[in-house]
Amino acid sequence: MTVKEIFDTMEYGPAPESASEALAWLVDRGDSFGHFINGAFTKPGKGFPSKNPANGETLAIISQGTQGDVDAAVKAARAAQGPWAKTSGHARAKYLYAIARLVQKHSRLFAVLETLDNGKPIRESRDIDIPLVARHFYYHAGMAQLMEAELPDAEAIGVCGQVIPWNFPLLMLAWKIAPAIAMGNTVVLKPAEYTSLTALLFAEICQEAGLPHGVVNIVTGDGATGEAIVTHEGIDKVAFTGSTAVGRKIRAATAGQNKVLTLELGGKSPYIVFDDADIDSAIEGLVDAIWFNQGQVCCAGSRLLVHEGIAEDFYARLRARMASLRIGDPLDKCIDVGAIVDPVQLATIKRLVAGHGNEGTVYQAPCAMPAEGCFYPPTLITDLHTSSVLMQEEIFGPVLCATTFRTPDEAVQIANNTRYGLAATLWTENVNLALDVAPKLVAGVVWVNATNLFDAAAGFGGVRESGMGREGGWEGLSAYTKPKSKLKKLSPVETIPEPSTVKVDGLDRTAKLYVGGKQARPDSGYSKPVYSHKGALIGHVGVGSRKDIRNAVEAAHSASKWGKTTGHLRAQILYYIAENLSTRAEEFAKTLDAMQPKSAKHSGKEEVEATISRLFTYAAWADKYDGLAHGVPIRGVALAMKEPVGVIGALCADEAPLLGLISAMAPAIAMGNTCVLVASQPFPLAATDFYQVLDTSDVPAGVVNIITGEHSGLGATLADHMDVDAIWNFSSTDISGDLEHRSAGNLKRTWLNQGHARDWYGPQGEGREFLMQATEVKNIWIPYGE
Repeated sequence: MTVKEIFDTMEYGPAPESASEALAWLVDRGDSFGHFINGAFTKPGKGFPSKNPANGETLAIISQGTQGDVDAAVKAARAAQGPWAKTSGHARAKYLYAIARLVQKHSRLFAVLETLDNGKPIRESRDIDIPLVARHFYYHAGMAQLMEAELPDAEAIGVCGQVIPWNFPLLMLAWKIAPAIAMGNTVVLKPAEYTSLTALLFAEICQEAGLPHGVVNIVTGDGATGEAIVTHEGIDKVAFTGSTAVGRKIRAATAGQNKVLTLELGGKSPYIVFDDADIDSAIEGLVDAIWFNQGQVCCAGSRLLVHEGIAEDFYARLRARMASLRIGDPLDKCIDVGAIVDPVQLATIKRLVAGHGNEGTVYQAPCAMPAEGCFYPPTLITDLHTSSVLMQEEIFGPVLCATTFRTPDEAVQIANNTRYGLAATLWTENVNLALDVAPKLVAGVVWVNATNLFDAAAGFGGVRESGMGREGGWEGLSAYTKPKSKLKKLSPVETIPEPSTVKVDGLDRTAKLYVGGKQARPDSGYSKPVYSHKGALIGHVGVGSRKDIRNAVEAAHSASKWGKTTGHLRAQILYYIAENLSTRAEEFAKTLDAMQPKSAKHSGKEEVEATISRLFTYAAWADKYDGLAHGVPIRGVALAMKEPVGVIGALCADEAPLLGLISAMAPAIAMGNTCVLVASQPFPLAATDFYQVLDTSDVPAGVVNIITGEHSGLGATLADHMDVDAIWNFSSTDISGDLEHRSAGNLKRTWLNQGHARDWYGPQGEGREFLMQATEVKNIWIPYGE
């Protein structure tokens, strides 16, 4: 027998990991747990069992969190937050470093407990999850150390409510707690109902590290406990990882509560294999993409897109590889696929495949299945159409759905044919093809010739209905900090009423809307008068309607190529707008002086000068707001690319009719977005005069669209619109809560003033905050070398 034949016939023997120490840890604590509040564990209360999904055995009883428990945790976090934020960055760094070291010291206990509670193979919890947990605390210890020097204008948000899922119980905890406490926040965290044990072990680690009481609080329970946390009036920021359906409910439930929100939600990530790919490597990557953690991964490569010319060969090799996968006891180090987390999740997987598997060809790996426990075989379903239910719906199990494509353009179209946008993978030996396709994929993360690469230094998060915000890296810190500058309360800006005696000077002047590069009559057929503070009728403006918003959004989408132009070109056009505005400065100043009351803080001349300066600012930024090359621990690079958000709908400031309009428009288009701007409601004529400047400044049709009318109605239409990607609100009308609630429909990004005023003439009126809101960050991971 040859050496090759020996290797081909070898079988893996069992290599069980002992669970004795983890089980002893549970016994020592009475197999029951209370909550961790204000640095101590509460007495165990009425609860529910936490079971081992591999055999159904009860591991411990977990207390069901009540409103009183949540109140106590929030109270403790609030009391601790001020002193913790005032603690030096170096002092906070020492605590995070201590936690990282203790995670490493107890790494095997964490790994075994995670596998017992979750069902994932011990190799994954031992070699991936726990090392990454320690990495996050090490990394954010450094962030705490650097905060005062590198983020001098940022401060902690306050008390953070955090709700995490069951697929990566301890890792998701680290993703959320580490940056939060590094920046001076305190937290109230709810682990998943199914998998709370490692969070409770982590609470003991916090005690051992001497973390001040109240900085970290952990309340266990079901969805009702999570709801009590995210809607609690004492919570300043909510961070949630879980399903899109629940994320949408959280967006709606927290509307109007002035809470910062980060949502990392579901996905249906494409896994694209081109015909020049290393097929064997791509198949091994696919095993990690979809059968890692039994496919219970939000960014799992669950949609396989194979180049048509290699599909038959690829499927054959993939089926052969699937047949060699080993399913069984997750504590066996030789096991590839462990247990589904709970019978409820197993039933969901079975229902989806049984109900829709006939849309394609189903192949299930002929693996030996355990007699007990929650197990499901690795499954491949080929010949699916892109609109098939299983190609569109997140299964969250070890089920791979496949189709084919013919050209790179078709691959991109199929990949983007989803309401999600979390991650994507592509395999090709052609670097030009890889770097051409990767930016075109609608995803927050793209892996090239690799998959499921994560690191604390590189932000993770999605777009569309995969959520908002990033976790990890420099960009992730924005979710846990806010500008130090204080905003004042914004009073409604009133329209100048019709005087008893109207003065009419000159010819009738009726301004239209500006849609798709042309002036357009409002669909409503109505206009409203605009009076000066001297009682003169200075013109009429159109009253925009739902249909006008629809037309404007359609025009904005038709101009999407604007986002593919160079920053240099966009800068030139912004400079050109400023130049053309400056030639008409006196005319604009006169209109501003006529519209606004005598009590206006700034003259028309001052506002025009500030507006021209603002255009110069964003012309300067257009080609300088750079991405990053993250220092991730692989032989490769993770490129954090700044991309436009898409179509931005903005309700412009009432109190600064020209400057406010430009302060929204300029950063949006500088970063490659297109926009629908609703002009100042009481003083709209400055915006309508601006049409002519746009017409003479080479701005492509549809890049800027301007609607006049009532903010509440037009804002509601923009927020409801499924093709609007973000809503900005600077209106003096109190509509932020309504816009948040309506935006839950497609989970669009929101940036709302919550009834607070900005100093449009000072630092609050421009800068990086605007640029950050005008961009998404896509992390493209590119390993290199042999």
